[in-house]
Amino acid sequence: MKNTIIAIAILVQTAACAQLTDSIKRLVPVKGGLNFRDVGGYKTKDGKEVVWGKVYRSAAIDKLTDTDVALLDKKKIHTVVDFRGIAEAKAAPDRLPKNTDYTLSPAGSDSIPNAMQMVKLLKEGNFLEKFYGSDGVKYSGDRFRPLFVKLMTADKKEAVMYHCTGGRDRTGMATALFLYILNVPEETIEADYVASNVYLKKMNNGMMAPLAKMSGLTEEQIQNEMALKPELIRLFFGGIKTQYGSVENFLQQEMGIGSKEITLLRKKYTK
Repeated sequence: MKNTIIAIAILVQTAACAQLTDSIKRLVPVKGGLNFRDVGGYKTKDGKEVVWGKVYRSAAIDKLTDTDVALLDKKKIHTVVDFRGIAEAKAAPDRLPKNTDYTLSPAGSDSIPNAMQMVKLLKEGNFLEKFYGSDGVKYSGDRFRPLFVKLMTADKKEAVMYHCTGGRDRTGMATALFLYILNVPEETIEADYVASNVYLKKMNNGMMAPLAKMSGLTEEQIQNEMALKPELIRLFFGGIKTQYGSVENFLQQEMGIGSKEITLLRKKYTK
């Protein structure tokens, strides 16, 4: 078991480091937020590149400073989709530039576990597998549809940003779907996904000791349970394929994204 854990850790770290090589350009330097990064720059299977400066992903942005908000305004981030639940968003409202087009898309998020429920799930094990499996597929259409409507309709001069609380799970699934539509290779999608382990390291480390104390598990056990692994995003895509036959069928049935819309998104967000 120990060797398996070590092997997984090395795999995740290697993939993340490959994605982090351009982190100086990718990571948005906000003082009041974490995991705020540009989704651009990735090469597609047909030799194109995802455009920079048009689509961003992030963790919570309720603590952005005035300087941070001004930076969002400068980057023309005036369309924001929030995947948090109603209670999550109410407890920590986003700080945004004036006249921002804000959409709360909480489908499934009000069932996100609280601290005590998290402890129970950690003891049971494999809770992320459940989150990315049946639950991930169940809520994805309603949760992510508003984002793709905004991506398709946003002014070419403007940028779109989406986020949840940690910017890793719900936001990670949304990013995976977006990059899939743009024809980005699977290994690149996975590298972008697991990079949150690095970008959120400080926050994650602060969570380990309290969760260990409440659960009776070791910090190493909790770290392994909570770490993002390529297998999780594969499980998400696998669940979609099992239920819908293909990712394309899911996009068409749940998101209203067919060949015409895919062509539009690729034209708009790759070059």
